Amino acid sequence: MTVYHKILDQKAAGRKQIAVLADPDKSDDRTLENLAKAAGDSGADYFFVGGSLLINNRLDACIKIVKDISGLPVVLFPGNTLQMSWKADAILFLSLISGRNAEMLIGRHVIAAPYLKLSPLEVISTGYMLIESGRPTAVSYMSNSDPIPHDKDDIAMCTAMAGEMLGMKLIFMDAGSGAINPVAPGMISQVKQSIDIPLMVGGGIRTPEKAAESAAAGADLLVIGNVFEKDPGRIHEIVRAVKEL
Repeated sequence: MTVYHKILDQKAAGRKQIAVLADPDKSDDRTLENLAKAAGDSGADYFFVGGSLLINNRLDACIKIVKDISGLPVVLFPGNTLQMSWKADAILFLSLISGRNAEMLIGRHVIAAPYLKLSPLEVISTGYMLIESGRPTAVSYMSNSDPIPHDKDDIAMCTAMAGEMLGMKLIFMDAGSGAINPVAPGMISQVKQSIDIPLMVGGGIRTPEKAAESAAAGADLLVIGNVFEKDPGRIHEIVRAVKEL
């Protein structure tokens, strides 16, 4: 079964999903090993790998570690077109539909397309929406794009609808790595009600309570990274809180 069909099947069954996000630049081998073991043992669903920058050329090594130890599907969450590896199972082909930077909407995708066409990677077109989180994030800086204001539910809703109408398979609402505030439950709920495709939400989710709140508001799949890198043991309690909904 492909990653996307698994996401669809779980959504149809009403089961919430968790993706553990690992940044190759922020994790040494020991940290990744602990993270992968905790993710596999906890019942998490996927491993997402990527970051705004890749300085240490550790992408392939990171994928191998988390795949071998966790046994979970590995999905690339690339910050740019250089962050590609055939060792992963799938890639989120992200189009930054919340911004007005043409390079992030389509420009870099044109460069990546021939490589992806030849690769064995499952390509999942994803409408990526950056949401204001209380401070500038690496994503907003690197993408040269303003996020959607945190209280503008109508803009988020219409942007997600447009992404679905353009043929995106997923919508990903992201407050960004290290966000002060996660995406508000009210905005998640409004977006969820406006689309039929799966909704992913990430950024600023640090506690079981916040994870459960985001899932209950309508997120089909939560993407969580920073808190797990600091304390892999928290994966168990956050996964449990979400899966029990």
